[in-house]
Amino acid sequence: MSNQNRPKRAVFAGFWEQVKAVEKSEETLDIALGGTTIAVSPPIQTGSNGPLVREESPLPGWRPVYVLGRMKIDYHGLMIVQDEFAELPTPTGPMRTQITRPVAAGKYPGLVLFSEIFQITGPIRRAAALLAGHGYVVAVPEIFHELEPAGTALAYDQAGADRGNAHKIGKPISAYDDDALAALKFLAGHEACTGRLGAVGICIGGHLAFRAAMNPEVMAAACFYATDIHSHSLGAGKNDNSLERIGEIRGELLHIWGKQDPHIPLEGRNLLKACLESAGTRFTWHEFNGAHAFMRDEGPRYDPELALLCWELVLGLFQRRLGGGDW
Repeated sequence: MSNQNRPKRAVFAGFWEQVKAVEKSEETLDIALGGTTIAVSPPIQTGSNGPLVREESPLPGWRPVYVLGRMKIDYHGLMIVQDEFAELPTPTGPMRTQITRPVAAGKYPGLVLFSEIFQITGPIRRAAALLAGHGYVVAVPEIFHELEPAGTALAYDQAGADRGNAHKIGKPISAYDDDALAALKFLAGHEACTGRLGAVGICIGGHLAFRAAMNPEVMAAACFYATDIHSHSLGAGKNDNSLERIGEIRGELLHIWGKQDPHIPLEGRNLLKACLESAGTRFTWHEFNGAHAFMRDEGPRYDPELALLCWELVLGLFQRRLGGGDW
């Protein structure tokens, strides 16, 4: 992956020192940005002579910039993010939740990011940073908070998978729904959130994002290879009602699948798609040549090129449905 496509907080080390030089200068300066040199002009006042022309940013995910005879980067489009933790009350006990959001003051749309069965691992933290770096307040709950000590992240090995899969069917489906509601309520009341909400999830998290979308305040949800929807097998008793509740979804869905994923076979994907079409759900559907966990940025199944394409689809959905912030 090229530098300019990495999460922004990894790219912009030392950038602000260079920005200060631009602010003090009256000339265009060259700034090194993640290995790329860009000509940056000082801020242009509204009353400057000459036409003020709107142009799209040269980097993906940035706001439009304005030029007057030469390029000016809107450096306020940079997103450095910060992490904090909150314990959200739920009927089954406090739920430790990571909150990742932009450092820049302002209000941003809110996203609940539901993890894989391994909880908040390195790849999930980096996914949260990527989303927050594009202008979102991201809440990442520990999905097995009743079953594991706070702060537990399971290892990406067979023992971790076995433990996570046991938890997946040991927790009542109602508890998953209560957790989603708690996270959405928290975001809606957060001082940095506009109140426009979405959900995104990976693996079991894709299923949880799907169910979160049954709450009317969720305007969009992105589901990466959502497991167990087709088989009604999430939660205690392995008898969830997700397919039956599709009609409750009011927002737009994005479904992304790997054709080589054994957990959701072709017949399972086709069943879900048929149910969505029958219910008149607004959704887009993408199937790629990828294995299960192709989004996870460590391990042998990671596909960086495909992951980048999929993140662009997700960001496009949320920009379209949730809009931007007022930063």
